Amino acid sequence: MGPLPRTLELFYDVLSPYSWLAFEVLCRYKNIWNVSLQLRPTLIAGIMKDSGNQPPALLPRKALYVNDVRLLGQYLQVPIHLPKDFFFVIFEKGSLTAMRFLTIVKLEHPELLEKVSRELWMRVWSRDEDITEPQSILAAAEKAGMSTGRARELLERVSTPQVKNQLKETTDAACKYGAFGLPVTVAHLDDETYMLFGSDRMELLAHLLGEKWMGPVPPAATARL
Repeated sequence: MGPLPRTLELFYDVLSPYSWLAFEVLCRYKNIWNVSLQLRPTLIAGIMKDSGNQPPALLPRKALYVNDVRLLGQYLQVPIHLPKDFFFVIFEKGSLTAMRFLTIVKLEHPELLEKVSRELWMRVWSRDEDITEPQSILAAAEKAGMSTGRARELLERVSTPQVKNQLKETTDAACKYGAFGLPVTVAHLDDETYMLFGSDRMELLAHLLGEKWMGPVPPAATARL
């Protein structure tokens, strides 16, 4: 059975601040637009490798433009503050364990996926805190409302074939849609499917849905952050 009408899939990685921007806007609009939002934890490193793309920070002129995400955070009312050692966070630490953890959260506790994802983004992109060590991931899960015991159980299973294969399948699915980076929003509307890249296609998404774009924080959205 294929996706239901008006389903949005958001492929994201918490290592991507632009993914956080798209995530928050879609979470604010999902009820207003009456869409089914499917969160799809994805590994951005796998997409970069598959597509042959490079992270913007590796290209000198794009690296100078990284302040753009801070300005977008202000506009979209997402509390982004760049980590002091940006390159170490992106290229050395990465997000593999965090994305495996979100994968098993989706499998076992999908009702907590939005909150756990947000807490991981808050750690790395707002408070310049680690998201790679076990205690860091546990802290994010607990803050999202998961019990310590359950979070530990899930964390012990992040390297199982089930979890690794699921993350790979999701990443492969994003690649098949044509992803060359993240975030990617895939809109399934009746008989049409659209792949939208980046966090700045929300007006276009509203147009495709036949809905109204009311800015980054629509009146009906309650404050989440």
